[in-house]
Amino acid sequence: MEGVSNNSYIDSMKWKKDEGAKYADPDEQQKLEQEDFFKLLTQQLNMQDPSKPVENDQMIAQMTSFTMAEGITGMSERFDQFAEDMTSNQALQASTMVGRKVLVPTDQANLEEGAGVSGMIATPQTAQNVKINIKDSTGAVVKTLNLGDMPEGTKEFEWDGTTTTGEQAPAGNYSFSVNATVGGQTEELPLQMHARVQSVSTGGERGVVLNLKGLGGIKLSDVSEIS
Repeated sequence: MEGVSNNSYIDSMKWKKDEGAKYADPDEQQKLEQEDFFKLLTQQLNMQDPSKPVENDQMIAQMTSFTMAEGITGMSERFDQFAEDMTSNQALQASTMVGRKVLVPTDQANLEEGAGVSGMIATPQTAQNVKINIKDSTGAVVKTLNLGDMPEGTKEFEWDGTTTTGEQAPAGNYSFSVNATVGGQTEELPLQMHARVQSVSTGGERGVVLNLKGLGGIKLSDVSEIS
C-alpha cells in the first residue's frame, strides 16, 4: 500500500488551513489544534504496519501529552486574563485616590504653601525622649519636634510648617528622622508620611503606581492609609 509520510500529512493540513485563512495571523496559521491532532493520529493508525501496530501505551502517552499541553496553554491564557482584570480593577481603585492623601513608608514629605505635614512613627516597645528632626533640601535642621515618651505601638505627629524661629518654612521637600531611647540605647525609629496623590500610572513592571506630589511614584500595595 502506497503511504504518505507524517511530515507530508502535517504540511497538507497546514496548507489547507492557510487556504482558508489567507489573511489570518501568520502565527495562528502554524498552530496544530486538537482537531488536527486527532486527524494526525487517525492517519498514523491507517498507515501503521499491521505486523507492528502502535502499542496502546504509546498511543495513550501521545494523547496524554497533547491533553496536558493543551491544558497548560488554556490555564496560562486564563491566568493572563485574570491578571489583566486585576490590574484594571486596581487602576480603577487607584484613580479614586487622585487629590487625596495617603500614608506611605518614607522619610520624605512635601510641604505645600501655607500648610503643614503629618506622619506616623512606630516603636516595638516603650520609648523615651522621642525627637523628630526636620531637615530642608540642604540638610539643615529647620525644626525639632519633642514628643516625650511613647508606649509600644504607633503614634501620629504633625508639623505645622514653621521653623525654630516661628517663621513659615518655604514650600518644598523635607526629610524627617526619629530618634529615641529604647531599652537604654538610642535608636532611630521607622516612620511613615502623608503625601498627596497627583496621578496614577499603569502598565509598567511595578503594576499600578501612585505618583505623589514632590516624591515620585510608589506602588499601590505600599499604601497603609487613605485620608
